[in-house]
Amino acid sequence: MSDWPFDQPPNCAVFTLRQIAYEGAPILQVTHDAEDHGWQFLTLAEADPESAVLLSFGSIVTLDPALVELADLPPGWRAWRESVRHPWRREPHPRLT
Repeated sequence: MSDWPFDQPPNCAVFTLRQIAYEGAPILQVTHDAEDHGWQFLTLAEADPESAVLLSFGSIVTLDPALVELADLPPGWRAWRESVRHPWRREPHPRLT
């Protein structure tokens, strides 16, 4: 990808869930960690740590190109949406700031 908009490169590892990576579940919650600038791409349901997987940042954006809308999400913030048809909402993440 030329003009990659995120603060981490496309080959950087990001956390997601097996359901998103391999079963087509939608990404409904994104966190941008304050400490290490890491990114997490989740569903809205409580995540089972056993279902966590690593993907490249480029792969997760390929799964959901709408994630580019969050490239300017500041570290320590989160974004969520009710479904893929809803807009992203943003706020400082209470556990990350």
